Amino acid sequence: MGVRIKSTGTSRAGDTFSIVELSARAAKQSLERAGVRADQVGVLINAGIFRDSNTVEPAVSALIQKAAGIGLDYEKNDPRSFSFDLMNAGVGVLNAVQVGQSILAMGGVEHVLIVSGDTHPSMQRGAADDEFPYASAGAALLLEYTEEPEGFGRVHTVSGEGSPAIESYVDVATMGTRGREIMTHLRDADAEERLLAVAVDAASAVLAENELPLATTALIASTPTAGFPARLAAELGIAADAVRTPDLAQGDPHTAALPLAYDLAVQDESLRGCTHVLFVAAGAGPSAAAVVYRLPALVGADA
Repeated sequence: MGVRIKSTGTSRAGDTFSIVELSARAAKQSLERAGVRADQVGVLINAGIFRDSNTVEPAVSALIQKAAGIGLDYEKNDPRSFSFDLMNAGVGVLNAVQVGQSILAMGGVEHVLIVSGDTHPSMQRGAADDEFPYASAGAALLLEYTEEPEGFGRVHTVSGEGSPAIESYVDVATMGTRGREIMTHLRDADAEERLLAVAVDAASAVLAENELPLATTALIASTPTAGFPARLAAELGIAADAVRTPDLAQGDPHTAALPLAYDLAVQDESLRGCTHVLFVAAGAGPSAAAVVYRLPALVGADA
C-alpha cells in the first residue's frame, strides 16, 4: 500500500508564457488522462518558484486552481478543494510528494494534484539563457492512495552547508520601474559540484534503506545542467542507460524537470522492464531530496 501516480500532465510554452496557464493546462490534462473530475481533487500543491510578473500575492496555487477549474463551486454540499504554494527550489516537487503522502494516508481526500513549473517574470520568452537559465513549462502529478504494493517510499532530504549555491531575487536597488519583469540570478562557480554532493547523499540514503534491483531501476533527477543526471548515476553506480531526462531543448525546466521526465518516459514506454524509479531532486540551498517509486505493473511491464 502507498501513494502512486495516477496520471501526469505537461504543457510547454507556445502561445503563452504564463506559468499559471501552463500549470493549469498540465493539471487539466492529468485529470483528463485519468478520467478524474475536478471535484475529486481535494488538495492542489504548487511547487513552482518563478511566476508571472513576480507575483507575490495571492498564492499562485489559487490562481492555478481557478484556471484549472478546480473547486470553483460553493454550494452547501459541494466537495471542497484546498490549494497552497510549497516553495523549495528544485526540491519542491518531492517535498510536495511527501506532504501528499501524509494527506492521502489520513483519508478523506481522493486525489492530491501537484503542479510545478517556472517562467521568466516578463512572460515574454520561454527558453533559458545566461541571464535566466530556466525554460518555461508546466507539469502535473495526480496522486492517489492504493492498497497495491506500489508507489512512493519514504522521502529523504539533505541540506548542505555554506552559501545557497544558487540565488535568484529582484534587486530593489536597480529594478527601477521594472520590478515585475526582471530577475537577478546568481550561481556559484562550484554550484554543480555542491548540488551533486547533496544529491548523492540523499540518493544514497534511499539506496541504503531499500534493496533496489539497480538493473531494473531508472533514475530521474533534476537538470541544473544537462549532464547532471548522468553524473549522479555514475556516482551511484547506476548504468548510464537507466537515466531518463526531460526534453532539454529549451533549457532546464527546473521545478518541472522530474514530472516532465517521468511523463516522457511513460509516453515513450522507456520504463518497460523497469520495476522502480529513483527520483532525486537538487536545488538552491544547496539541498536535495530522493525517493524510490515502485512502478505499477502496467507501467513497468515488458512488452
